[in-house]
Amino acid sequence: MSFKKQDIYNALETITAPGEGKSLVENENVKNVVTFGNEVVVDVVISNPSLQAKKKVEVEIMKAIHQHVDQKIDVKVNVKTEVKPKEEVNQIRGKEIPNIKNIIAIASGKGGVGKSTVTANVAITLAKMGFNVGILDADVYGPSQHIMFDVEKERPLSVKVEGRSKMKPIENYGVKLLSLGFFTNPNQAVIWRGPMASKALNQLIFDADWGELDFLLIDLPPGTGDVHLSIVQALPITGAVVVSTPQNIALADAKKGVAMFQQEAINVPVLGIVENMAYFTPEELPDNKYYIFGKSGAKNLAEDLETAFLGEIPIVQSIREGGDVGHPVALQSGTKLEESFKEITQEVVSQLLKRNANLPPTEVVRITTMSGCSTK
Repeated sequence: MSFKKQDIYNALETITAPGEGKSLVENENVKNVVTFGNEVVVDVVISNPSLQAKKKVEVEIMKAIHQHVDQKIDVKVNVKTEVKPKEEVNQIRGKEIPNIKNIIAIASGKGGVGKSTVTANVAITLAKMGFNVGILDADVYGPSQHIMFDVEKERPLSVKVEGRSKMKPIENYGVKLLSLGFFTNPNQAVIWRGPMASKALNQLIFDADWGELDFLLIDLPPGTGDVHLSIVQALPITGAVVVSTPQNIALADAKKGVAMFQQEAINVPVLGIVENMAYFTPEELPDNKYYIFGKSGAKNLAEDLETAFLGEIPIVQSIREGGDVGHPVALQSGTKLEESFKEITQEVVSQLLKRNANLPPTEVVRITTMSGCSTK
């Protein structure tokens, strides 16, 4: 049996460090490799202290060496845990995703205003316009994009990319999709603390084979919290779209959502505000508009905050039905609703072009241990 230490390192290059998008070697998890005859000892340091994580790394290392070097090698793996001290939490972790041109976060101050519906229909409209589009469903506790795209029973496959295992997004209607809904039991609540949710999102972001995308839309959870900070920490967001209904309660929360992105420490350009459920028109009275939740509230808010008003969407039963059955209304060519989403999407692209022409690329954010955020 003949092999070199470099052969072992080459095998370890095929193992992706969890949530990092790099190999164990590139991420400096491998601290030492000792070879003696047909024996190999690998010393590895990981940040996850759980027994399950240690065992997984140990098994993956043994499999990689046996597969890529020699099945008869006696492999011993020493896995240690090294938790970074709190002082180092403010290190910048964010990085660009190769081959993705624009990353747009779609947010809402409160739940139930149609943020995910807007995300799905804008994504489909962009795809119909000829763009390569992906959606990251980052609504950790209430993922819904897998339902809206009629891929609820699908599961992402593992593919090899440059010798590493990556998740292949599910694709439908010309849009690539990754959602935690693919990996969770629909009958059980997701009860995760912030760090667990952030780690899961990092894996969806960096351990995925997105390919080349013109747009990656991120469907954020409602509100402003850990997941939002994790996303702006992990990725240089090109711009944000805020969705609201016209009523005062929703507008108050939407204002907070805009303010979050405009904080000096985060500084993500807000492309504009979309007003959902703007009015209701009965089928039997097509010329009438009933402003159930108030009139032009989001439009007025956009003016007050000096950001763009991207358009309005009426209350129509088919919008809800389309999301429920996995066939968003933007797929229905020649309809008024398709035209509404087309106008909104064109305005988003227009604002994005202005943003890219006038502003430098958005920097990722580093999170401090005490005061929330600081700039890069």
